[in-house]
Amino acid sequence: MTDNHKRLVIPGPVEVRKEVLDAQTAWMIGHRSKAFEELFARLQEKLRKAFFTQSRVFVQGSSGTGLWEGASRNCIRDGKKALHLVGGAFSERWAEISQLNGKEVDVLAVDWGKAHTPDMVEEALKKASYDAVCVVHNETSTGVTNPIKAIGEVVHQYQDTLYLVDSVSGFLGAELRVDDWGIDFALTSSQKAFALPPGLAFAAVSDRVLARAAQVTNRGYYFDFLEIEASLKKNNTPSTPPVSLMFAADKQLDDVINEGLEARWARHTQMRDMTITWADNRGMGVFSQDGYRSPTVTTVSNGRNINVDDMAKFMGGKGFSMDKGYGKIKGKTFRIAHMGDMQPSTLEEVLSGLDEFLGV
Repeated sequence: MTDNHKRLVIPGPVEVRKEVLDAQTAWMIGHRSKAFEELFARLQEKLRKAFFTQSRVFVQGSSGTGLWEGASRNCIRDGKKALHLVGGAFSERWAEISQLNGKEVDVLAVDWGKAHTPDMVEEALKKASYDAVCVVHNETSTGVTNPIKAIGEVVHQYQDTLYLVDSVSGFLGAELRVDDWGIDFALTSSQKAFALPPGLAFAAVSDRVLARAAQVTNRGYYFDFLEIEASLKKNNTPSTPPVSLMFAADKQLDDVINEGLEARWARHTQMRDMTITWADNRGMGVFSQDGYRSPTVTTVSNGRNINVDDMAKFMGGKGFSMDKGYGKIKGKTFRIAHMGDMQPSTLEEVLSGLDEFLGV
C-alpha cells in the first residue's frame, strides 16, 4: 500500500484487506484445468453456505448489472409481465433494463427513502398476473432495506411468479436466507459487503428459474442461464472467468465463514445503529424510513446544510474517501458506508473526523 491511500467509506467499491488483495497474486492457472475446477468447487460449497441455499450459485465475470440483465432475459417470457418494485436509483435502473430487453414491465413505486411493504405487493398481485416480482433488497442510493422475507411470503401465493432479489449491497451485511425465504434468484456483486475488488457477480439460482429459462427463446448469449448451468455442473464457466478475483473470493469466504454469518450481520447492525445515533445527535437526521434502515449504508439527511464537497475534502485530509450522496438527492444527503470488513473502531474514527469538521 502507498502512504497516500485513502480508506474507502463509500458504498462500493469498499476497502479491501491486504490479505485479500494479496490472494489475487497467486500464479495464474488455466480456466479449463483441473486446478480451476477445484477452485470453482471450493467456491461453490462456500457460496452456498453464505447464501443459505442448497441450490447452485452462479459465478460471473461482470458487475451485478449483468445479472440484472440475465434475470430479466431468462425469467420473463414473451407476452408476460414483470412487476418491478422501485424506490431508488438502482431499482429504477433494473426496471429500465427489463424494458430495454423488450420485457413488459409494471412499476410499483414508492418515494425515495421509503420501503415497499407486503400489503403493497399483495394489492398489486391481485390486479394482474406476473412472471416475476423484482425487488432490491438493500437500495444503495437511499439506505433502505426492504422486508424481503415478508414480501416473499406474499409472492409465494402465486405459483407461477418467480421472486427475483437484488442483494448487491445487502449480501453478507444484511440478513439474507435464500432457501428459507423462498427466493428464486438472489444476485450480488463483489465490491460491496463482500469486501472484494469489483468484477465478480454471484447469484443463488433455484430450479424454478432454470425451468423458466427453458421456456424463453431469446435468452441472450453471455447470460444464458442454461449454458451457465451446464458449465457449472462441470465446475466451470462458459466464458473466461476472472481467475485472480476468484482466488480472492476463496480467501475472503474462508474469513467470512470463520467470522460467522450471524456475527457478521450483527457487526453491520451495530455500525448502522452507531451511525444513526450520530446523525440524530448532530442534528442531521436519517433519510431512510424508520424501521427499514440499512445495516450496510446510512443515507444521512443534510439537516445542517453542510457543503458536502468541503466535508469530503476535509475527510480526505484525514485519510478517508467519503461519499457525497447519489442521484437526485446528492448534496441534500450523503452516505456513510459501514460494510464489508469495516470494524466499529474504524467507524468511530470516521464519525470523530466528521465531528471535527462540524466543530462539535
